[in-house]
Amino acid sequence: MTVHHEGDMPDTMHDLREGIRMMRSASPKTWEAWAKFLEAALEPVSLDRKTKEFVALGMSITAQCKYCVGIHVQKCLDAGATEKEIVAVCHVAMVMGGSPAMTYIAEVYKALELYREKQERVG
Repeated sequence: MTVHHEGDMPDTMHDLREGIRMMRSASPKTWEAWAKFLEAALEPVSLDRKTKEFVALGMSITAQCKYCVGIHVQKCLDAGATEKEIVAVCHVAMVMGGSPAMTYIAEVYKALELYREKQERVG
């Protein structure tokens, strides 16, 4: 696995996929249980999928996890979120996480750019 240190979102997401591949291969039973838990936790019960992804994105920002930010920006978009809604989530994360959370808005920006580019290539 090649680990990139540039902080570039495509490299971040590549490294995450490689890490997941490693974990899935090393302990498939544990990974399967984790994946089932994630699926169950994100089912649209009481809260719809988009709302749950907004919560996950806000927590990713306040936890300062660039991998999580990349994942949940994509999942927010997949759930039908607009960039304006994602920016609103960033504002709430900044209220709750202060300046350290504000610095992770750069990761949100990189993820939005990455997924915008992918969308333009597909569309």
